[in-house]
Amino acid sequence: MLRLGRMLATLSAAVSMVLGIVAAAAEPGAAASAAPRLTLAATQAYAGSDSTLTATLAGADGQPLPGATVTFARRSDGTWRTIGTATTDAAGRATDTVTLAKDPADNRVRATYTDETGQKAAETAITAPLRKRVGVVRLGGPAKVVDERSARLTVTWRTWAGEPVAGVVHIERRYRGGVWRPVRTVRTYAKGTAAFTVRPRVDTWWRARASATWVAADVSPVHKLDNVPPGKPVWLPKKAPRPRRHLPAQPHAVGAGAHPVITRIPNGIWRQMVGVSWHSGCPVGRAGLRLLRINYWDYAGYRRRGELVAAAGAIRQMSAALAEMYRKGYPIRAMYRVDRFGYSKRSHGGNDYASMAADNTYAFNCRDVTGRPGVRSPHSYGRALDVNTWENPYRSAQGLVPDRWWQFHSHPRVAWRSSKHPVVRIMARHGLRWTYGLGDTQHFDAVVRGRPLVVPGCGSAACD
Repeated sequence: MLRLGRMLATLSAAVSMVLGIVAAAAEPGAAASAAPRLTLAATQAYAGSDSTLTATLAGADGQPLPGATVTFARRSDGTWRTIGTATTDAAGRATDTVTLAKDPADNRVRATYTDETGQKAAETAITAPLRKRVGVVRLGGPAKVVDERSARLTVTWRTWAGEPVAGVVHIERRYRGGVWRPVRTVRTYAKGTAAFTVRPRVDTWWRARASATWVAADVSPVHKLDNVPPGKPVWLPKKAPRPRRHLPAQPHAVGAGAHPVITRIPNGIWRQMVGVSWHSGCPVGRAGLRLLRINYWDYAGYRRRGELVAAAGAIRQMSAALAEMYRKGYPIRAMYRVDRFGYSKRSHGGNDYASMAADNTYAFNCRDVTGRPGVRSPHSYGRALDVNTWENPYRSAQGLVPDRWWQFHSHPRVAWRSSKHPVVRIMARHGLRWTYGLGDTQHFDAVVRGRPLVVPGCGSAACD
């Protein structure tokens, strides 16, 4: 029995020693778990309005810690600044308020609890949530802009209450039948306004899209900006037939006025001509031809840039006549090189029928006379110019082409039935003879150095 008692005493001492070691090892963890828990919440508010900050302090056991002092601070310009202090109530809550800024970076707030020893015992930080104000974006400006001129568009950005909004606004543009595409950004400043200049060459639609950290996103109503011609459009009679073929508008004019430029035939253009408007056996070769690029007024009143090929000896006369037509506002429907219309087996050259059906103005085309196979046309020599061919028909051997109606009607700007018409007089002043009169109203021949063009096989009949 004595031996058993000693053994039990020894075992009891060992157990006590182990428990003491475990308790000692557990003390740091116990101290850590005893740290208070601090949470922070903020109510959502508009910029410029107060958000209520609520700090909740609890002990390690989750029970509220009343009577504790909590310090509230706000981070501004990279520095924490004290807002105030408050004492926790019976529920362990302390409150304060902060006026929210427009920049979320300035709405970072924190709560700090310092214990009785003056040591920081708990701290937490959050970003106070902003409630976005309703934004109103508007884009305005003139309803019309004259082609080649600029228009000033203005953006205004306000809150629903009328407060200006400073920030970045995205400008979007759409063409007729197209989709919206971003084209630029502008910045509104303290007054909530911005302006920018545009120079559209067609009708355009505009809108502004904006959002800010403190203002909800908004898209402005669409603003349409009509592009109107700088010149006078052509008004044709309602009964007048329109060209059977439609050509796309040529490029916009280049430079001021008619701005004629005469050059030799570039390689690329010559390749397009060969086999269409020029072929082996033509009476004039590449060296004897020139390319004219010149501005003209189209029927809609816009400035376009056309081109034609003519003989080197006649190109300046044609250029001067077309330049005077430009200065005096006499329009041309289109001025494409005849190569655009392809080769015609009927004409043995560029397709003059298709060109006339499109109301095209052109000069050189090594082909037969329209309606007279085997007879070379004056255009083959590059000294003939056909102008506004739809409204000024040609009386061919097979009848009037390209239409009959216009043969019996004139127009003060685009159709001539008399040598007194201003366009005929302009041509005459620059040595371009209205050779066949009413027999071929579209056709003019260049008189070079006082010598009119004589084409074998033409005789006295209209020869185009």
